[in-house]
Amino acid sequence: MTRLCIVALNPAIDAEWRVENVLWEEKNIVETQRRWPGGKGVNVARWLKLLGADSELLIPPGGVAGREMSAGIRAQGLRARVVRLREETRVNVVVTTAAGRQMRFNPRGPKLSAAEWREILRLAKQRLARGASFILSGALPRGVPTDSYAQLIRLAHELGRRTFLDCDGPALAAAVKSRPFLIKPNLHELSLWAGTKLRGERQVRSAARALSQKAGGWILVSLGEQGALLVNAENNFAMRAWAPAVRVLNTVGAGDALLAAAAAAAMRSAEPFEWLRAGVAAGTAATQCEAGRVLSAAQVQKFHATIRLEPIQRL
Repeated sequence: MTRLCIVALNPAIDAEWRVENVLWEEKNIVETQRRWPGGKGVNVARWLKLLGADSELLIPPGGVAGREMSAGIRAQGLRARVVRLREETRVNVVVTTAAGRQMRFNPRGPKLSAAEWREILRLAKQRLARGASFILSGALPRGVPTDSYAQLIRLAHELGRRTFLDCDGPALAAAVKSRPFLIKPNLHELSLWAGTKLRGERQVRSAARALSQKAGGWILVSLGEQGALLVNAENNFAMRAWAPAVRVLNTVGAGDALLAAAAAAAMRSAEPFEWLRAGVAAGTAATQCEAGRVLSAAQVQKFHATIRLEPIQRL
């Protein structure tokens, strides 16, 4: 029985171009380039595999890039159930300068047909019936309803399964009403939901509590190098985790690593503070390797021991 099914509806091939600097309206020489299967859900699956979690991707690749993605996923040993699309899988481009600054270009991706979406729903229901909980990760593709994640959350509720959600914008607003078990926004995504730019710790806590009250569950806010915040208004739980000071080599996929580790800990019935500690340890580890790659489990465990937790008495 697969315990976690990662529903990645809009995956991508990620391509990184390394340049000395970005020159506007001039030729930019790409010194090195590489490509790998990416998108938030695939990143989550990669870290779940490292952490030893029983997981499977549900993913819709299409075209030449989709075949490249399928081959890359197999090469990395990730389990996946594939729904073939007529349209082409997107290719995200990350431009990284010698100073470590990045520009990211993400196409909207393919448009799914009604038949393709129905097949995804059929397979999702099948996974739930077999005992899996969902990680719903990434932007929705064109062609599916705005409440697609909300539909999947309701299906999971019917069978008593958990859902871990990582999306933003209208998809998040629609999904909140279906009460997912855990939502993982970053600071920008939480600000979008709150309708205002959040400034300072107090505003972040207040928005996280408001989202928890609305969703009726756990909110895990990733705060980059500042760690993360875990809140559950109903349980009157609030805790902050501080990430260790490290030299950041890459930020792509750090939030996905955090979600993967937190979900894996929750599924093995660890205490909530351990979800937080495990998540920040994995997120920190993700900053120490190139995007699309992972460290060893032993290296992640070293970070685990360095995470400082701080209970919050008042939100």
